[in-house]
Amino acid sequence: MISPRLFKYNALKQLKFAPVTKCFYSTTGSSQEEISHFKDLSTDWWNTNGSQRILHKMNLARLDFMRTNLNKLMTIEDQQDKDIFIPGYNYKEFLPSGISSIIEKDLDKEIQRMLNEKQFNVLDIGCGGGILAESLARLPFINHVTGIDLTPECIDVAQKHAAKDPTLDNKINYKLCDLATVEDKFDIVTCYEMLEHVDNPHEILRQAWKRLNPQGILFLSTINRDFVSWFTTIFVAEYITKLVPQGTHTYDKFVKSSEIVDWFQQRQPRKHKILDLKGTMYVPSKGWVNHDCPSVGNYFMAVQKLKE
Repeated sequence: MISPRLFKYNALKQLKFAPVTKCFYSTTGSSQEEISHFKDLSTDWWNTNGSQRILHKMNLARLDFMRTNLNKLMTIEDQQDKDIFIPGYNYKEFLPSGISSIIEKDLDKEIQRMLNEKQFNVLDIGCGGGILAESLARLPFINHVTGIDLTPECIDVAQKHAAKDPTLDNKINYKLCDLATVEDKFDIVTCYEMLEHVDNPHEILRQAWKRLNPQGILFLSTINRDFVSWFTTIFVAEYITKLVPQGTHTYDKFVKSSEIVDWFQQRQPRKHKILDLKGTMYVPSKGWVNHDCPSVGNYFMAVQKLKE
């Protein structure tokens, strides 16, 4: 039988960022109900065909989104000591496709070389069982990943799974702690699929931003509060196809992409740059596919912290 909560959809709710007094640990925490839910999921976290299979598929889209935006920040300068041709025009419109393809491959190769020389330190907020944290720690341009979560069972699962791979030694560290207690600063901060599980998303954004180095990037993804999200993420995914465990999502906690954009414009004017904002949807035959309608359903966002 379908739960009555499915029919509490209210398209008029707009005050997502209003303060909420009830929280766990602090204003950057989750409710005990949310923590208990993820405790129940922890034993199945690394089963790619289990309750977290959609999350495993989304992880590929997360990594692609991050790499795409990091690549954009790499600037190739004309260096005579390197055999790199940098056209001063839109070469694809004027050169034969074969030559354009060669130029593009050379530029991509140089961008990857430059990116791989970087050594970013990452904070993964709401790391769960470590799916994203492990993937990031294996990348050549990542120096170290710190994963934090409020669910002890998830941290235990993450630590035990990472211990199976000796290449992750000294590359990743998991902590059972609240974001507000983190003292270090990082080049990259991630808030993937967690804003829709906390009581005060605006406070998470504020605390995450404080822990970002100048020129650093905040990567996040969450779910718009709209009918499409309710229908696909709760009604279909949780109750019809059962791709997602029931109770994983609460419609009232969904956060519109426009609300996050407004938050940055109001709280961090002239101190941020939205590098990218993409909608993303799950297609059973293809996995997660990005699109240009970030105001509908799930979405990815990348925000850079500008130098003051």
